[in-house]
Amino acid sequence: MVSVFSLVLPIVLSAVAVFLLSGLFHMVLRLHRNEVRGVPDEDRVRDALRPFAIPPGDYVLPHADDFREMGTPEFVEKTKRGPVAFLTVFPNEPFAMGKSLIQWFVYSLIVGAFAAYAAGSGLGPGAEGGEVFRLVGAVSFAGYALGVAQASIWWGRRWIYTLGAIADGAAYALVTAGLFAWLWP
Repeated sequence: MVSVFSLVLPIVLSAVAVFLLSGLFHMVLRLHRNEVRGVPDEDRVRDALRPFAIPPGDYVLPHADDFREMGTPEFVEKTKRGPVAFLTVFPNEPFAMGKSLIQWFVYSLIVGAFAAYAAGSGLGPGAEGGEVFRLVGAVSFAGYALGVAQASIWWGRRWIYTLGAIADGAAYALVTAGLFAWLWP
């Protein structure tokens, strides 16, 4: 068994590497630039929504309080009239990347820590690099990629978004696994 504390260096270095790789994907290569689109006549849509002063949060249109209501003729008619949408409303302020970037880095540390825990519990000191790579790669892939599919399954995100995020997760897992295999005690 290898303690998580003895794996702090690969945890931190893998989080840094994932952070830099995600920056390369999103800001330099701009691989995800076509995943979201603007609504037609955006200014009019924004002008129409503004008087409602919708507080920040997640919303669905049309909304039903329970599954029984979703089967009523009135609710079915609302869905036919449209629009049907999931809506996330942010505060009315300039979008600041700093908070999201910090959260992303902390998340990467957490994925690395879980990978370290799993590998440290299952492998001993001096474990073969391929074993470390496989175990850390599987756990970190689960952390970075598998949960993303829920956004398409339940929230209607386009599958192109999900497949891109899963591909990113695979790259992040490979980098994480490689660093752990290289730095394994």
